[in-house]
Amino acid sequence: MPLPLNVYQTITQVVGVNTVGIYTAPVGYSGIILLAQAANIGSDTHTVSFSHKRSSVTTEIVKDLPIPANDSSNLLFGKLILESGDSIQISSNSATNIKFIGSILETLN
Repeated sequence: MPLPLNVYQTITQVVGVNTVGIYTAPVGYSGIILLAQAANIGSDTHTVSFSHKRSSVTTEIVKDLPIPANDSSNLLFGKLILESGDSIQISSNSATNIKFIGSILETLN
Protein backbone atom coordinates (compact mmCIF):
# COMPACT_ATOMS: atom_id res chain seq x y z
CA MET A 1 0.00 0.00 0.00
CA PRO A 2 1.46 3.39 -0.94
CA LEU A 3 2.25 5.90 1.80
CA PRO A 4 -0.09 8.90 2.10
CA LEU A 5 1.23 12.10 0.51
CA ASN A 6 0.12 14.38 3.37
CA VAL A 7 -0.70 13.61 7.00
CA TYR A 8 -1.92 16.22 9.50
CA GLN A 9 -1.01 15.90 13.18
CA THR A 10 -2.17 17.77 16.27
CA ILE A 11 0.11 17.48 19.28
CA THR A 12 -0.86 18.40 22.83
CA GLN A 13 1.38 18.17 25.87
CA VAL A 14 1.49 19.34 29.46
CA VAL A 15 4.95 20.88 29.62
CA GLY A 16 7.21 19.97 32.51
CA VAL A 17 10.49 21.25 33.89
CA ASN A 18 12.60 18.71 31.97
CA THR A 19 13.29 19.28 28.28
CA VAL A 20 11.44 16.64 26.25
CA GLY A 21 11.03 15.95 22.56
CA ILE A 22 7.40 16.44 21.61
CA TYR A 23 7.62 15.60 17.90
CA THR A 24 10.11 13.96 15.56
CA ALA A 25 9.67 14.01 11.78
CA PRO A 26 9.31 10.38 10.66
CA VAL A 27 11.56 8.65 8.14
CA GLY A 28 10.50 9.52 4.59
CA TYR A 29 8.54 12.61 5.62
CA SER A 30 9.24 16.27 6.27
CA GLY A 31 7.25 17.89 9.08
CA ILE A 32 5.98 21.42 8.60
CA ILE A 33 5.14 23.07 11.92
CA LEU A 34 2.10 25.24 11.20
CA LEU A 35 1.28 26.27 14.79
CA ALA A 36 3.15 26.10 18.08
CA GLN A 37 1.40 27.70 21.03
CA ALA A 38 1.79 27.53 24.79
CA ALA A 39 -0.86 28.48 27.32
CA ASN A 40 -0.26 29.34 30.97
CA ILE A 41 -3.21 28.04 32.98
CA GLY A 42 -1.64 29.03 36.31
CA SER A 43 -2.08 32.12 38.46
CA ASP A 44 1.58 33.24 38.18
CA THR A 45 3.84 34.10 35.24
CA HIS A 46 5.78 31.07 33.98
CA THR A 47 8.47 30.68 31.33
CA VAL A 48 8.76 28.31 28.38
CA SER A 49 11.66 27.29 26.16
CA PHE A 50 11.12 25.80 22.68
CA SER A 51 13.87 24.47 20.41
CA HIS A 52 14.74 22.57 17.24
CA LYS A 53 17.09 19.59 17.41
CA ARG A 54 19.04 17.99 14.56
CA SER A 55 21.47 15.24 15.53
CA SER A 56 23.37 16.70 18.48
CA VAL A 57 22.73 20.37 17.61
CA THR A 58 19.99 22.15 19.52
CA THR A 59 18.83 25.57 18.31
CA GLU A 60 16.66 27.63 20.63
CA ILE A 61 13.64 29.27 19.03
CA VAL A 62 12.52 30.90 22.30
CA LYS A 63 14.33 30.62 25.62
CA ASP A 64 12.72 31.39 28.98
CA LEU A 65 9.85 33.26 27.32
CA PRO A 66 7.59 34.64 30.08
CA ILE A 67 3.89 33.92 29.69
CA PRO A 68 1.61 35.85 32.08
CA ALA A 69 -1.02 34.06 34.14
CA ASN A 70 -4.06 32.91 32.15
CA ASP A 71 -2.48 33.94 28.85
CA SER A 72 -0.88 32.24 25.86
CA SER A 73 1.94 32.87 23.43
CA ASN A 74 2.83 31.80 19.92
CA LEU A 75 6.22 30.11 20.05
CA LEU A 76 6.80 30.20 16.32
CA PHE A 77 6.11 33.06 13.94
CA GLY A 78 5.82 31.54 10.50
CA LYS A 79 6.47 27.92 9.62
CA LEU A 80 9.34 25.60 10.49
CA ILE A 81 10.42 22.69 8.27
CA LEU A 82 11.72 19.58 10.03
CA GLU A 83 13.66 17.10 7.93
CA SER A 84 13.34 13.37 8.69
CA GLY A 85 14.75 12.76 12.18
CA ASP A 86 14.62 16.42 13.28
CA SER A 87 12.66 17.10 16.45
CA ILE A 88 11.19 19.93 18.49
CA GLN A 89 11.66 20.13 22.24
CA ILE A 90 9.99 22.07 25.01
CA SER A 91 10.40 22.80 28.72
CA SER A 92 9.04 25.18 31.35
CA ASN A 93 9.78 26.41 34.84
CA SER A 94 6.47 24.88 35.97
CA ALA A 95 5.63 21.19 36.20
CA THR A 96 1.92 21.54 35.45
CA ASN A 97 0.86 25.06 34.40
CA ILE A 98 2.04 25.27 30.78
CA LYS A 99 0.14 23.43 28.05
CA PHE A 100 1.38 23.11 24.46
CA ILE A 101 -0.60 22.63 21.25
CA GLY A 102 0.92 22.24 17.83
CA SER A 103 -0.30 21.59 14.29
CA ILE A 104 1.98 19.73 11.91
CA LEU A 105 1.72 18.78 8.26
CA GLU A 106 3.80 15.75 7.37
CA THR A 107 4.56 15.54 3.68
CA LEU A 108 6.11 12.60 1.85
CA ASN A 109 9.68 13.22 0.64
